[in-house]
Amino acid sequence: QVQLVESGGGLVQAGGSLRLSCAASGRTFSSYGMGWFRQAPGKDRKFIASISWNGGSTIYADSVKGRFTISRDNAKNTVYLQMNSLNSEDTAVYYCAARPTVKFEYWGQGTQVTVSS
Repeated sequence: QVQLVESGGGLVQAGGSLRLSCAASGRTFSSYGMGWFRQAPGKDRKFIASISWNGGSTIYADSVKGRFTISRDNAKNTVYLQMNSLNSEDTAVYYCAARPTVKFEYWGQGTQVTVSS
């Protein structure tokens, strides 16, 4: 099992940048795929990005492609989400998740990102 703790959220102006971090406990982190999701007020949680266990493969939602970058540092048990060119539609609670097999099974508590226009 793995526990996930997100950090790095906050208030940013439109056009600005933030980097989210997700720190994982447990020695199995480096074998898990990882992902980021977000949930805007009144909406369902949506997939943002994922990264394979070794960082060799990444996938992005169309809404963030070219603006967001997911990365990981297995030595630090941490996955990152670099977010650039933020706009008001990026306002949401952001969650990281771990995928031991084919499903995302472990979730963090989330971190709030608010983009002011």
